[in-house]
Amino acid sequence: MKKLTAKTKKNTKTKKTIKAKTLRLFKEIARILSPPPKLTVSEWADQYRKLSSESSAEPGQWRTDRAPYQKEIMDAVSDPEVEKIVVMCSSQVGKTEIQLNIIGYHIDYDPAPIMVVMPTELLAKAFSKKRLATMIRDTPAIKDKISESKSRDGDNTILEKGFPGGYVVMVGANSPTNLSSRPIRILLADEVDRFPLSAGNEGDPLSLAEKRTTTFHNKKKIFVSTPTDKETSRIEVEFEASSKEEWNLACPMCGRYQPLSWSQIRFDDETMECKYCKERFSEFEWKEQPGIWIPSKPEITNVRGFHLNALASPWERWGTIIDNFREAKAKGKEVLKTWVNTTLGESWEDQEGEMADEEALLKRRERYGCELPDKVLIITAGVDVQDDRLEIEVVGWSHNFESWGIEYRQFMGDTTNDMVWKDLDQYLMKEFSFEDGNKLMISCCCVDSGYNASDVYKFCKKREHRRIFAIKGKGGYGIPFIGKPTRSNKEKCALFTLGVDAGKSKLISRLKVQFEEETGYCHFPIESGRGYDQYYFKALTSERRVVKYSKGERQFEWKKKKSGARNEALDLRNYATAAVEILNPPFDVLEKTIKNKPNQNIRVDNSQKPRRGVVNRGIEI
Repeated sequence: MKKLTAKTKKNTKTKKTIKAKTLRLFKEIARILSPPPKLTVSEWADQYRKLSSESSAEPGQWRTDRAPYQKEIMDAVSDPEVEKIVVMCSSQVGKTEIQLNIIGYHIDYDPAPIMVVMPTELLAKAFSKKRLATMIRDTPAIKDKISESKSRDGDNTILEKGFPGGYVVMVGANSPTNLSSRPIRILLADEVDRFPLSAGNEGDPLSLAEKRTTTFHNKKKIFVSTPTDKETSRIEVEFEASSKEEWNLACPMCGRYQPLSWSQIRFDDETMECKYCKERFSEFEWKEQPGIWIPSKPEITNVRGFHLNALASPWERWGTIIDNFREAKAKGKEVLKTWVNTTLGESWEDQEGEMADEEALLKRRERYGCELPDKVLIITAGVDVQDDRLEIEVVGWSHNFESWGIEYRQFMGDTTNDMVWKDLDQYLMKEFSFEDGNKLMISCCCVDSGYNASDVYKFCKKREHRRIFAIKGKGGYGIPFIGKPTRSNKEKCALFTLGVDAGKSKLISRLKVQFEEETGYCHFPIESGRGYDQYYFKALTSERRVVKYSKGERQFEWKKKKSGARNEALDLRNYATAAVEILNPPFDVLEKTIKNKPNQNIRVDNSQKPRRGVVNRGIEI
């Protein structure tokens, strides 16, 4: 009887154990099969995202409250009612980290095919190696979902990372094939104002990328950029069509919300004045206050647009911003434009009537008294080729690209004949003199190959060791002023492609500089015989930038002010400017060398030919 009771107890205990294990098993199955708790992008980042030491001054766990304005931007991606997010912002506000959080969220929590579009494939590779790869390495939640990068592994390369349920592919906006090759649910387009006008011959790269999202009802398109020129800014067009939201902080005194506005910053004590109660408070007093996003177009709910400037950033001090503004203003409009774009997050707009003025430039000519003014440290030249003549301008340069027109002249003759080229060759070996007897030779010359290209290539090929280079102009917004040289022509001559629109914008900006202390001030001689007469200045100011629309896109191009106007002087100064930028001379070193060698001939040493394929090995005095 006792044995029966013991056996019964044992069976009862076994049944309870089995029941408990079964219950735990079902609980575990339920946990595995149940949907994860709903997380927004910011909540995911606060729980799982780790900042890498290579890319962050504050490595470790991500904290959205470090920069509270980021929360609403990220969480807009999690909002099913929002299809597009537009961020028009300054530098140093964490925009890249926001994009990385969005990518991490969709790798770990909401898998989807993702495309990241950068201005060029080179930038896309840099983003992958330096930012995305380090986030994957340091964030455990996504590390195990992406295998190590292998060149032969089609699922994980530098530009593509595969994970369960999706992939992230990174492309350059200049690659039409990659932009149109696959369906995408999450589109991240970074620095869209620096995209080329067209991806090959396929049209606007942003539009091409957007078409990849068509098949997804829950697509998300995130456009991020620092703005550039108002006339052509893609990000500003997108922002204007959005909810147009500004980050507002409450006044420490009256509590009324307002954006951090540059016009309200007071330089004397580095404070911001409330536009309502007029009280002033320091940067830290303002940033301790609660902040909210306030839209100016609240009726638009499916496109959230956010504008941010550096005043809101926890990584920028107002005192530094003020100092940078003063420095930019002193250096002129080129530097000030960059400051407006990258600090205020605003596009740059030239005021009406600010185009270079022919009469004003003619009146400000000055007497040099010698071939080379004392401040000149290096000289370059530009050559334009016509059917019946060669035209050349020689330009002197110093610190901050202050320039002096030295001589503008023509060599008349049939440019298919060797004689006129011999005249040019002899002139390019000329020594130009300072008042004290020192001399400089032309350090670099750019020869336009738009006309009679074969003869230009033959001329330049033999003289590359003297830094005489063939160039070819290419119009269009977004094309860099100086492209990489190629040798794809029959003569194997080094040929530089010049973004002439970018060059003309830079030149016109410098011609408008009115004070010698500003960056890029242009001097011109009044002495007769140098070629700087009314004809020259009429040609120098013969074009203006105009806005046009192509397939609904705003673009700008340079057009002559009057039909039939000559523009060789404008082109020549553009080519001479390209020559000095190709050289990228060390002005400080040149200045010390010239000062330490009184009454001696100072010239660039062109006696040694560079090895094949090398077009610029630096300047030797």
